[in-house]
Amino acid sequence: MSSDPRARETWAVFKIMGEFVEGFETLRPVWPAVSIFGSARVRPSHPYYKQAVRIAAALSAAGFSIITGGGPGVMEAANRGARKGRGKSIGLSIELPKEQKANPFAEIHLEFEHFFARKVMFVKYASAFVVLPGGFGTLDEMFEAFTLKQTGKIHDFPVVLFGTEFWGGLVRWIKQRLLAEKLISPRDLGLFTVTDDVGEVVRVIEQHHLQRVRERGERAPRRETP
Repeated sequence: MSSDPRARETWAVFKIMGEFVEGFETLRPVWPAVSIFGSARVRPSHPYYKQAVRIAAALSAAGFSIITGGGPGVMEAANRGARKGRGKSIGLSIELPKEQKANPFAEIHLEFEHFFARKVMFVKYASAFVVLPGGFGTLDEMFEAFTLKQTGKIHDFPVVLFGTEFWGGLVRWIKQRLLAEKLISPRDLGLFTVTDDVGEVVRVIEQHHLQRVRERGERAPRRETP
């Protein structure tokens, strides 16, 4: 590659374009899908891992593809659960200085160099987000979804926070600080749903998607027959 900074910048633009093109072409057929987020640090014996398997399996049985960050922990669990139903299991991994191995349960795997290109893919092909307990990366995806919904930059879709005990403190802080100080409006509390019920996760997402199908003529997911 040329040592000219301008040439390197131009090449970087083409690489970014390539990530978008590959993502769009690969993920277009997986609609409708649900993006699931959560910690990469939990093991298969952890309750969060087991919950992610159950949630993804239920959504996949309902006809939704499952998109994750492609790594270990909750991401692996969700890709694993997705394989139990009709939906495709998709992993969108990211190149990191400290190598993060892709999990083996994603049927479709894409690797990104740029976080922002990867984030677009999580949103563009999602009928909903499900957010399990996680760290900074999980919170980043969650608050970005809140912001995009709040500002009308994306179509409105459900963001479901799974785990009332884990998310309870944050929700109280949002109400007691952000809402009380009028930094957000009361209707912004409707940007998300908090639950411990896998069935409610599926109901919320199915109902919203079916309404969207009726309003916009989009394809409804095909539910797995017993």
